Amino acid sequence: MSTSTLTGPAPARLRLHPLRDSATMLRRNLKRMLRYPSMTVTLVGMPVVFLLLFVYVLGGTLGAGLGGAAHVGAAGGRAAYANYVAPAIILMTVTATVQGTAISIAMDMTEGIITRFRTMHIARVSVLTGHVLGSMIQAVFSLAIVIGVALLVGFRPTAGLGGWLATAGFLVAVTFALVWLSVALGQVSKSVETASNLPMPLVLLPFLGSGFVPTDSMPAVLRWFAEYQPFTPIIETLRGLLMDKPIGNNAWIGLAWCAAIALGGYLWSKRLFNRES
Repeated sequence: MSTSTLTGPAPARLRLHPLRDSATMLRRNLKRMLRYPSMTVTLVGMPVVFLLLFVYVLGGTLGAGLGGAAHVGAAGGRAAYANYVAPAIILMTVTATVQGTAISIAMDMTEGIITRFRTMHIARVSVLTGHVLGSMIQAVFSLAIVIGVALLVGFRPTAGLGGWLATAGFLVAVTFALVWLSVALGQVSKSVETASNLPMPLVLLPFLGSGFVPTDSMPAVLRWFAEYQPFTPIIETLRGLLMDKPIGNNAWIGLAWCAAIALGGYLWSKRLFNRES
């Protein structure tokens, strides 16, 4: 192969590389998921455990304190709380999945494969794009499982077809944003262990929002943080879409947060990936 082939513009060929190389990297990441299913099981297991814990152990008591949403009796309270907490668990499924993204990126970085990819004649963006697309497919699979379990334990959404489609589109936007942030966190990590810990605030933020209890039940300072952190409008949007209730400005605020996180994560990821070029 001549030097001009590697360093020259070759516009006709280069136009084809990003899509073709991204598809190759996507296949690589999907094969990794199939070879190591324990990672997916672990990532899905955490939100399922939280769902069972909050519905069956705490649901009767917490559901009775939801004001007008609760019904008389423990069973009614638990049923009301299942509807209340399910959107938060759905969001936690996304945050757990992107934690796996950071770990996968860190594994590639520490094993030296990223350095190898930098020397190959491939579209550079495809390396990260393959991780992003693979993680989004993994998130869809995980969400299907968790929503199925939620329905089994008493979650009863009232959304019609339009509400479910809007929910799916909103979840894609949220997942896309958090995946790009996790790609950056994976690159900045010095080890796989660090990469598994850095995204932990994403898992904890639903607890410090309206995910598990209404914000008006919190102390003043915590309530202020809960109402203005990014996950509260996201959870309220999911809750409104799934339960067919008004969502006000929460959808636009949530989408604005998603756009900011996605753009920041992408630019940060790109700079980190090119830092040794």
